[in-house]
Amino acid sequence: MSTNWYCLRVISNKERKIKERLDAHIERSNWREIVPHIIVPTEKIYKIRNGKKVIQERTLTPGYIMVEADPHRFTIEIIQAIANSKDVIHFLGRDNPEPMKEHEVKRMLSQVDSSEEEGESLADPFIVGEDVKVIEGPFQNFIGTIQEVNEEKKKLKLIIKVFGRGTEVELNFMQVEKQS
Repeated sequence: MSTNWYCLRVISNKERKIKERLDAHIERSNWREIVPHIIVPTEKIYKIRNGKKVIQERTLTPGYIMVEADPHRFTIEIIQAIANSKDVIHFLGRDNPEPMKEHEVKRMLSQVDSSEEEGESLADPFIVGEDVKVIEGPFQNFIGTIQEVNEEKKKLKLIIKVFGRGTEVELNFMQVEKQS
């Protein structure tokens, strides 16, 4: 069975709730063969709050959900049932949904897959020259200036003033927080 992906415009910040509602409706109506997947593209990010790592999921495309469907069996009845659901605005293409281009689908699915593989990414990236506060370790509560950022290893090189002299220190992303 060859399928196409369609883009569904929905109310922002309600994507997960709408997905759950649509999945339940598709199951009740026995349309799972016709509409095998509904995806809310997300990525995991972490933020540092009060010195603790907090993992959050962020929607990659706020206000949009991806719907996979068999184009030969995706009838007006199914299209209208989905489009008329609560908090759904419309399919892109309205009553005649336009399938997403193959390169768009591949890019979107690879973003979702790569964020699952990599784990999480930092919500607010660190920038060279920026001042950060050390929240963990022997230099706790010291302020340092970022000299180098290693995204791969998730480490920073800082210059921290100790007794009036600059001391180079290497710390994990989780050991520092941005100055507010």
